[in-house]
Amino acid sequence: MTVSRLAAAELHDVTGELADLLTDTVDGGASIGFLAPLGREAALAWWRERADAVAAGHHAVWVAHAGGRLTGTIALALPDKPNSRHRAELVKLMVHRDGRGQGIARRLLATVETAAADAGITLLHLDTETGSPAESLYRSAGWTRAGEIPDYAAAPSGELRPTTLYYKRLGALAAGA
Repeated sequence: MTVSRLAAAELHDVTGELADLLTDTVDGGASIGFLAPLGREAALAWWRERADAVAAGHHAVWVAHAGGRLTGTIALALPDKPNSRHRAELVKLMVHRDGRGQGIARRLLATVETAAADAGITLLHLDTETGSPAESLYRSAGWTRAGEIPDYAAAPSGELRPTTLYYKRLGALAAGA
């Protein structure tokens, strides 16, 4: 398996594969901001917008390839305010249903944490559906639960679900925490 960070032009080159991954993730019931069924055109449009955000420096996207195909992705949303440049939000960790249980999510997460620390980011945060399989991944990777918000977002089925907030300190802060 290989994991690589994409430039905006590279993201454009794999938009179709990323759209397929996004629709597979939503079809599989993951609450990542979309309702089911998610059409391919909507998924393509969403990824095209991410390419614009990557080009503007507000987003960073990594992809995992295994067995000759794109099997997962993860991204960081990078704040543009002067008082928040030390942190980033981890967003849209997705692994194709056929690739789950093979360590792809863990590898993507570790890659992004290292890249963020290398870039001087000292704090990462995220939200995930309470009770989702992702929670055990984040806890086992050293993320700290900050709290829960009821009825935060609709699951792909439309049902309102709670979300759990997590954070992780990186670099020098993590060593002294």
